[in-house]
Amino acid sequence: MHEFSEEPLIETRVGEALAERGETLAAAESCSGGLVASLVTDVPGASEYFDRSYVTYSYEAKQQVLGVSREALDEASAVSARVGREMARGARDTADATWGVSTTGVAGPERDRADHPVGTVFVGVADAAPWGSGASTTTVERYQFDGSRTEVKERVARQALSDLLDRIRD
Repeated sequence: MHEFSEEPLIETRVGEALAERGETLAAAESCSGGLVASLVTDVPGASEYFDRSYVTYSYEAKQQVLGVSREALDEASAVSARVGREMARGARDTADATWGVSTTGVAGPERDRADHPVGTVFVGVADAAPWGSGASTTTVERYQFDGSRTEVKERVARQALSDLLDRIRD
């Protein structure tokens, strides 16, 4: 028997929090392949707070679209805290959004070229504090998810939104 939560879906809660604060969101997605944007835009009225999503699957796209440094990609690989951090900042800054969220990892079914296990994921969240305050911050969390490629992608996208909501509420 399934127990159903009466709490709204994470994408609804994120939308409500952003709308309430008059803030905006941009996403930089690799392993989630656009699923974060899909979830966010499933909520009616998302255009009030959701600006854009960059699906930057290749190293070149991460560099060219988000400004992820060659050094980060070369030294740490795309599946790293450093790249997750640069992706979140790149999404936030390129879109001039209040928040940037990023996903980078290995959805499977095989390990990546740097031999990270399937399900290894980094989620980044960057906020834009007022200019001159020096208070903008970026956090990155590492996760390990089990499941099929589709299940990993879904877990990553929902975790990214959960991490974002936690930061919004802090």
